[in-house]
Amino acid sequence: MSAANSGAAKRPRTWPALLLIVLTVIAVIAVIWRVDTAPRTDDAYAYADTIGVSPEVSGKIVNLAVRDNQAVKQGDLLFEIDPRPYQYALMRAKASLAQLDAQIPLTQRSVNAQTYGAAAAKSAVARAQAAANQASDTLARMAPLIAKGYVSADDLDRARTAQRSALAELAAAQAQAREAEAAVSGVDALVAQRAVLQAEIETAQLNLEYATVRAPFDGRVVELRTQVGQYVSAQKPVFTLIDTRHWYVIANLRENELGRIRPGTPATVYLMSNTGIRFSGTVDSIGFGVDPQDGGDSANGLPNIQRSINWVHVAQRFPVKILVDHPDPRLFRLGTSAVAVLHPREHDTVAASGAQS
Repeated sequence: MSAANSGAAKRPRTWPALLLIVLTVIAVIAVIWRVDTAPRTDDAYAYADTIGVSPEVSGKIVNLAVRDNQAVKQGDLLFEIDPRPYQYALMRAKASLAQLDAQIPLTQRSVNAQTYGAAAAKSAVARAQAAANQASDTLARMAPLIAKGYVSADDLDRARTAQRSALAELAAAQAQAREAEAAVSGVDALVAQRAVLQAEIETAQLNLEYATVRAPFDGRVVELRTQVGQYVSAQKPVFTLIDTRHWYVIANLRENELGRIRPGTPATVYLMSNTGIRFSGTVDSIGFGVDPQDGGDSANGLPNIQRSINWVHVAQRFPVKILVDHPDPRLFRLGTSAVAVLHPREHDTVAASGAQS
């Protein structure tokens, strides 16, 4: 082997290293471009709205029609509370109303009689008044005639007696008339009481309906911790009902990835329980506040997203709520880990650029 060939063999080949560097740079650029054009995160989970199923009335459960983790449809029977106390309350209210309805005509007849009595008393007062006026006029005419001898002293005394008697009868008639008018009470109080009883009947009827609790929407029963015979209180949750009509994926994205995301931005999600099935969706809303965890006061009610690297400045993450199209009810569970990929559209980029300018 010649010296020239020996030197060429010993010279290191640099092109594989250069090719590796170029490929690495291209890969880095591709990753950066991909992250910029399609933000992706595995810090996500499945979410659905929930309510605590609470009865409107208190009592013992006599029929529990569901079991834990059961799927239900809107209107399905969930449980029944002993209806007897509310049935009895309804019966009492109806009986009281019937009794009052029977009492009102009797009272009305009594009132009518009292009214007639008052009218008769007024007539008696009028007659007594006329008699008293006549006696007074007679006495006034006779008094000047006694000096001329046209009337005797006995006639004058009889006239005075007649006047006093007429005035006494007038006072008695007036007293009776006042008593008769005071006795006319009317049925207004009974009519007002009837309105109260009618309201009690409607309330008892409503409470009886509340004793039967039905599903307000399609959902799934969870956290069922009761059984037949358990006493439940009004406004106290018996179990939780997941609203399965709408499923979401809450994706916690870095703040520097939010610029091109808008409500309506398309997304692709999949669950860690089955990574082979992809679901499409759209951004429903973007969070506008999280607990900053900077040592200051905690922002009550805000999402608490833990930063994983405390000694390096890490971009804050904000929850992005993605509405899932056609979710599989067999796979979606509340809190299931998920992966979300956002697909910002071109007009979102233009809108973001315009907002920044």
